[in-house]
Amino acid sequence: MEDSSDSEDKSKRGKRSIALQSLNKNVLIWAGFFTVSLFVYFLMSGGDFSFLMTYGAMSRMFGFGILNVKTFKSQRATGVSKKTLQLYCIVFFFRLTSIIRHEGYLPYDKSGDWLYHFIEIMALVFTATALYGCTVPFKSTYQADCDKFGEFNVPPGYGAVYLAAPILLVAICLHPNLNADWLSDVAWTYAMYLESVAVIPQLYMFQKQSNGVVELLTAHFVAALGFGRVMEFTFWIYSYHELATSSGSSLPGYIAIISQFGQLVLMVDFFWYYITAVKNATPLVLPSQSGGNMV
Repeated sequence: MEDSSDSEDKSKRGKRSIALQSLNKNVLIWAGFFTVSLFVYFLMSGGDFSFLMTYGAMSRMFGFGILNVKTFKSQRATGVSKKTLQLYCIVFFFRLTSIIRHEGYLPYDKSGDWLYHFIEIMALVFTATALYGCTVPFKSTYQADCDKFGEFNVPPGYGAVYLAAPILLVAICLHPNLNADWLSDVAWTYAMYLESVAVIPQLYMFQKQSNGVVELLTAHFVAALGFGRVMEFTFWIYSYHELATSSGSSLPGYIAIISQFGQLVLMVDFFWYYITAVKNATPLVLPSQSGGNMV
């Protein structure tokens, strides 16, 4: 009996030790990000409120960096939605085509001089690299059977078109005029609108996984995207009136606020389970759902 009791105690201590190590890694990952971001804030922001745009962009880049570490270190693409990566590649590409040519949508502080551009370029590189990892070297581990968002009357893997195409039409019809250049204004608006829904295929994939377990680094990736959205939502809720059309309508600003708020609402459940998992150093388990494909 004593040997059995000692064995159970050792097992419990071992599990607590593993949980503590996991918690320490979680703390270190985010502590590193916040330390770097504070350094950048004091160095380049001048205390300007528009730094929240740069902060949000940094969080996105951080998230895709984590995803690359997860994918290439483990040599597995499990639990990652290629459709979300495809959409974010489009987001970063169109945003860069706008901000490289014009300054209307850049942060007002010094980070808008070059840092914001650099962050968006690196985010595009990280996203494209992660997409490459899912498509070529680790294709055999990619869970295409779970990444089924929008696969209705389109070839397999092209479900993201149900988000990308209609949102492009909305951006063409309703866009602000800060750059006074039609192509540049539409490109930036398209990137902003599309980013608000780009994470949906990833969340949908989480629900389709049979066991509901999300790898912690993948969870960090999605959480970083969500944190970045919180930062940008905070900025635009005070600045949306600047997103006016050439005729003076504030409708693009309202669409931006509503779409960003909608994304955060969609992520509420994920954030709850994520915070609980990180706090308790346990696997992140989401409720899985069965049923037909979402379009």
